[in-house]
Amino acid sequence: MTENTQQTPDEQFESISRMKDKIQENFITFGDILSRIKRNGTFKVKGYKTFKDFIETEYNIASNFANKLIDTYELFVKELDIDEYSLNQIGFDRLNMIKPFVRDTELSIAENWIEEAKEKSTPELRDLIKEHKEKTKKTRSYKEIFAEQHLERMCTFFNCSAKELNFKMAIYFQDSDLQVVKETIKITQKKLEQSGQFDGMFESFDN
Repeated sequence: MTENTQQTPDEQFESISRMKDKIQENFITFGDILSRIKRNGTFKVKGYKTFKDFIETEYNIASNFANKLIDTYELFVKELDIDEYSLNQIGFDRLNMIKPFVRDTELSIAENWIEEAKEKSTPELRDLIKEHKEKTKKTRSYKEIFAEQHLERMCTFFNCSAKELNFKMAIYFQDSDLQVVKETIKITQKKLEQSGQFDGMFESFDN
C-alpha cells in the first residue's frame, strides 16, 4: 500500500470516488486513504472545517462508518502489522467482530483471534465470541493487572493521587515525539510478551 502514501490530495479524493461503491472489496485501502486525509487535515483543501462534514457532504458516507474503516485499518495494519491479503480473507465484518478482543491485549492473544476469524464462518465466530464472553466475565487481563501495579508504584513514588499522576505524565510527554514514543512502546511490549514474562506474573492478583 506504499503507493497510496505518494498520492496528491486530488488523487486521494479521486480514489474515494472510485472505490466508494466497492468498499467491502477495498476496505483496507479505503481506510488507509481516509486515515491520512483525516490525520493530515487534507479535507480542508475542499473548504471543509471537519472530516465529518467532508466525508458526509462530498461522498454521502456516514462519518461513523468512515471512522470504523479508519479504525480497522489503523488497528490491524498500523498497530498489529497484519498483511492486507490475510485481512481481506477475513473481511471487514468479521474483523469488526473481533476488534474488542484484539485491541489492547497481548500480541499472542490478538494473533489467536485473527486466526479464528480467518478460519471460522460468521455464525461460528459469533458463537465463539459469546462463549468467550461467558468465560471471561470476571477475569482480568495481564495488561490490566500490569497497568494497575505500575500505576500504584508510580503514585507511591511521586506521593500523589492518580489524577495528579495524569497531570505529571502530561507534563512529561508534552514535548515528546509521540510517534517515537508509540514505536518504542510497541517494540518493548512485543519483546515483553515474546519473552514469556507475562506468563504467571500476576496469578496471585487475579483472584
